Amino acid sequence: MEPVIVFVSIFLCIFGIAYLFFSTRNKERMALIEKGADASIFVRGKRDSPVLTWKVIILNIALLLTGIGTGIIIGGILTYNFNVHAEIAMPGTIFLMAGIGLLVGFFMTKKIDQ
Repeated sequence: MEPVIVFVSIFLCIFGIAYLFFSTRNKERMALIEKGADASIFVRGKRDSPVLTWKVIILNIALLLTGIGTGIIIGGILTYNFNVHAEIAMPGTIFLMAGIGLLVGFFMTKKIDQ
């Protein structure tokens, strides 16, 4: 019974967030149209092209996975060569290297946008 409650609550949370997002977006657009605002703000420009979005997503995922892999390798080196406890070395280096990978991805994304 408990797993059913968990899955139903997760579904309701996702549905609620999606409903609020789309209903709020619709209300904002209707308010702008009523005030006579230009409708061109709703059209995506060339800068937000799907190709650029996919490049950024793939870049960030690749750097995240590379950081996780590097963290596992460094954690193994710390464990076996420097006698650091595996409970400390593995999670610490994995999170550290994943964070560094995402930070590098952020700066590379900024460079792509310019």
